[in-house]
Amino acid sequence: MVKIGKKEKNDALYKAILQLKDEQECYDFFQDLCTISELRSMEQRFEVASLLYDGMIYNDILERTGASSATISRVNRSLSYGTGAYAQIFEREKNKEK
Repeated sequence: MVKIGKKEKNDALYKAILQLKDEQECYDFFQDLCTISELRSMEQRFEVASLLYDGMIYNDILERTGASSATISRVNRSLSYGTGAYAQIFEREKNKEK
């Protein structure tokens, strides 16, 4: 997986995200930052990642989310070969539920 190089990213955006205090601020910030289409795409990819992480098969994910097989495959590659951020978030959520 290609990683964003230091010179290719804008640290200010990531630092700004870390400053958000609660869920409402997060919603507001991302609504200002992104188009509805971009938000829906990110939400869909996150849902697909969660379902893949939980062991759901492609066809069931496609039916449940409406995501294309290409999107599901891309997200699966991120889960398998990415930075591990998805797994980290999912594990944190599971630990909070306990």
